[in-house]
Amino acid sequence: MASQHGFIFPRTATGRSSILPPPPWHYSGDLLTIEYRTDPDRVIELLPEQMEPADDPGAVALVWADWQSCGDDFRELVDPVQSQYKEVFFVIRGRYRGEHRSRCAYIWVDKDFALVRGHFQGYPKKLGSVWMTRPVAHGKAGPRLAPGGRFGATLAAGDRRLAEATFTITGEVETGGFVNSHAMVHSRYMPAIEADGRASLHELVTMKAIDVDAGPIFAGDAELELYDVPGEEYPQLAPSEMIGAFYQQIGVTFPGGTTLEDLTTA
Repeated sequence: MASQHGFIFPRTATGRSSILPPPPWHYSGDLLTIEYRTDPDRVIELLPEQMEPADDPGAVALVWADWQSCGDDFRELVDPVQSQYKEVFFVIRGRYRGEHRSRCAYIWVDKDFALVRGHFQGYPKKLGSVWMTRPVAHGKAGPRLAPGGRFGATLAAGDRRLAEATFTITGEVETGGFVNSHAMVHSRYMPAIEADGRASLHELVTMKAIDVDAGPIFAGDAELELYDVPGEEYPQLAPSEMIGAFYQQIGVTFPGGTTLEDLTTA
């Protein structure tokens, strides 16, 4: 009987049908980050019991990202439907073993391969519709990455608008936000097939990034609106005070992560 191959499902005799190639995975993208403060209790309740509240516990980052990604053979780059995707995610902070860590609380993505890859990494991804204004270097049909450049960003899911933002560049800065600046702590979780309350997989993991290649950071003024829709809890993270907003183009490689705690049998 032939063995099955592939990094993840569907596994076949050749492995060519796997929705993902094995790591390392390379990413290049544009990120719009809006930082603000919300009710600290709503952030703290989203932390696993292994994490403690952070300094400035109500700080949140809402990030729009327009990505191009590929495996180590770069084949996706000549079939861009397999490489291009957009996502929006809420980032919160906590302390793990005494150190500040970032954590993704909610996230929406518009491609199936990015959804599956996120679940493997521990991101709680759901499908959504994401749009961002793209910067341009020529012509009038887009903003420049320069003071006065104005951008819009939207998120929708289930035929409903979830969030929208505008951002206007005021200038270039040396450092960006702080909420999404720490190593990430994620939860990988899968309930047992018996559906009896046990878990087949329950881990705390951290992300590892190498070959970080970051462009200039542009700060600016942002406006953000979150909409209350059925079946979603993210509006509990509604802003009470704006901190700042930033736009940056970055590149990074994910070679794999590290298991911090195996809670499957805990």
